[in-house]
Amino acid sequence: METLTEHYLDNSATTQVLPSVAQKALELMTEEYGNPSSLHTRGFRARQQVEEARALVAQKLGASPEEIVFTSGGTEGNNLALFGAAQARRRMGNKIVTTAGEHDSVLQPCRELERQGFQVVYLELDREGHLPVQALEEAIDGDTILVSLMLVNNETGAIFPVEAAARAIRRKKAPALLHVDGVQAFGKLPFTVKKLGVDLLTLSGHKVHAPKGVGALYVKKGVRLLPRTLGGGQERGLRSGTESVPLIGALGEAVRLLPPCEEALAHVRRLHTLLREGLSRLPQGVIHSPEDGLPYVLNVSPGPVRGETMLHFLAQRGVYVSSGSACGKAKPSHVLQAMGLPKEQVETALRVSFSRFSTQEDVEALLEGLQAGLASLAHRA
Repeated sequence: METLTEHYLDNSATTQVLPSVAQKALELMTEEYGNPSSLHTRGFRARQQVEEARALVAQKLGASPEEIVFTSGGTEGNNLALFGAAQARRRMGNKIVTTAGEHDSVLQPCRELERQGFQVVYLELDREGHLPVQALEEAIDGDTILVSLMLVNNETGAIFPVEAAARAIRRKKAPALLHVDGVQAFGKLPFTVKKLGVDLLTLSGHKVHAPKGVGALYVKKGVRLLPRTLGGGQERGLRSGTESVPLIGALGEAVRLLPPCEEALAHVRRLHTLLREGLSRLPQGVIHSPEDGLPYVLNVSPGPVRGETMLHFLAQRGVYVSSGSACGKAKPSHVLQAMGLPKEQVETALRVSFSRFSTQEDVEALLEGLQAGLASLAHRA
């Protein structure tokens, strides 16, 4: 039986763990298995591994090691940032500004904060997925205690105006902290936390070829958060619990192996352009990602076939994409809805997402699969 060649184009959902990263985790499980809070030699060596990883993440962000708090990933990082900041600043104001296109790990905490009495403004996106700067600036006022934005949208690749938010907070003298969900940007888009002007930034390991279950939250020096998990006081008291040395060490190794963003961007941009050109030949294809977005992500409605149906057709051919955020579990994309797109485009949308290891063959296989799928399935739609 012939082996099916796989073409994995769902890297915004998760990436393949690199062999050396997996080996690092295994070594830390079997060799450096001490508790990093223990005072003996094994504990000290485990602590060294944690701090080495912390330094690597900090260096990539342009931060100091003491500003990095390890978490279990993007969801926990976003929850810690939003609840921790809102509750710490409650006496300063009551308003939170975010967008209708955020990840559910931001939107759900915001809805819970509304139930707790906070006012939350959900800014709409334009038809290309951009967040209008004027609307953002107008929403921030003297009562705003928290602004939470993605840097790169996980479904369209649109880049949100984080620096404009930082300027508006300063100009209006708002007591707001600026939180950025950097999960899809970290390791792909060149930035530093200082240039962005952020107070809090979330990242996740499994988006950069580290294992699932580990991430980090940048907390600017001097910023106060209330913890969500109480206990032994690990991670500056913000995230108690024995640190997972194997996962943290693996994250550090994955970060160490990241190439310069510009180098990987050039490769991914070529693939993105090739895919756009191929999609333009589909008679009813509509691309939803802005041309100035991060090229790692491209959202498209290829034709009159439901996204989930086309996804399964492509998977049978060994081509893997998404019909939206992997966390959405086939629900209609709230991001595309926030862009005001027609229902038929929302229901037929697919998300293609590259990694630095994606190839031209992956793009060609996807385009061939889409053409075959439209020919086979469109008449049934």
